[in-house]
Amino acid sequence: MKPLKIYEILTLFLFVQITFIAILSRFPAIVETYYSTGIYPYISSIFRTVLGWIPFSFGDLFYSLVGIFLLLAVYKVIKNGFKNFSRYFFKFGAFVSIIYFLFHFLWGLNYHRDSLFKTLGLEQKDYTTQELVSLSKELIQKTSDIHYQITKNDTLKVTIDKSKEEILKDVSHGYAKASQKYTHLAYAQKSVKKSLFSLPLTYMGFSGYLNPFTIEAHVDYLVPKHSLPIITSHEVAHQLGYASESEANFIGYLAAAKHPELYYQYSANLMAMRYAVAATYGKDTVIGKQLIDSIPKGIIKNIKESQEFWRSYQNSAEPFFKLFYDNYLKANQQQDGIKGYSKMVGLLVAYREKYGLE
Repeated sequence: MKPLKIYEILTLFLFVQITFIAILSRFPAIVETYYSTGIYPYISSIFRTVLGWIPFSFGDLFYSLVGIFLLLAVYKVIKNGFKNFSRYFFKFGAFVSIIYFLFHFLWGLNYHRDSLFKTLGLEQKDYTTQELVSLSKELIQKTSDIHYQITKNDTLKVTIDKSKEEILKDVSHGYAKASQKYTHLAYAQKSVKKSLFSLPLTYMGFSGYLNPFTIEAHVDYLVPKHSLPIITSHEVAHQLGYASESEANFIGYLAAAKHPELYYQYSANLMAMRYAVAATYGKDTVIGKQLIDSIPKGIIKNIKESQEFWRSYQNSAEPFFKLFYDNYLKANQQQDGIKGYSKMVGLLVAYREKYGLE
């Protein structure tokens, strides 16, 4: 019997990995203990230390090289008229197997950890319309108070006088505050970068991402400034091991709301307020409309600024990319897909009930 070659072994190993991950996903406590709060913090710290000082995205270059490699491989297969197809098949399988292993070992296993409801001791339940209304009103008031402290005029939109680069550098201050209460949110060795693909990222409808192979947090550098603080905080939450989009939203909110700079607090509460009001509107359109009417004009101008920004980049390909990402999330135990972003409302309700808002 002919011995298997290394790329054939690696291809077969891919199926072993898939089975192993499927089994491990049933034991989130093990993932939480031994990976997410065990070896992952060391992995993340090492990568942030090694790559964080580089002023550009190493991960984006990695993606570019992988893309070129795959295009050349496809060209070679076609050029050779699909000769030795089985050989190319196993080579590709070996490549996928290695990528699959690196993805899960370096970051992806965080998709299978315990939920924040459990780790923060929060009650997970269906929230009532009244709870949503109460949450929305408090967030509207908080956002309005911070807005007025910045603008001194409730009809003016918030304009941040710092550069986008400074906003990215400031993200650690919020996590420093949050870590005083939650030590696992300590954030040193910053590695937050503007994406080299900011323009195509915007056309795809995304505001940021974490590279799971280099643990670099990336933000879309084109977004309006008032959105950038919470986007940056969200991506850092991913960097700290919170893979779930709703949980990264919530952790990002906690850190940004505790930030000493008012513009970070504004960005955090504006995001949380929009989710809460939207959830209320979904349950009761009359009350939802009343809540929207109570929001100061200056805040509405910031909201419209964001809406107009994203509307200006809408295109026919965007739904395809959203569908791809939606299925990616579902394949990684995020059953609600992209809709899971808004599930942070449940975390806000439960957290407010137990601790009060930040």
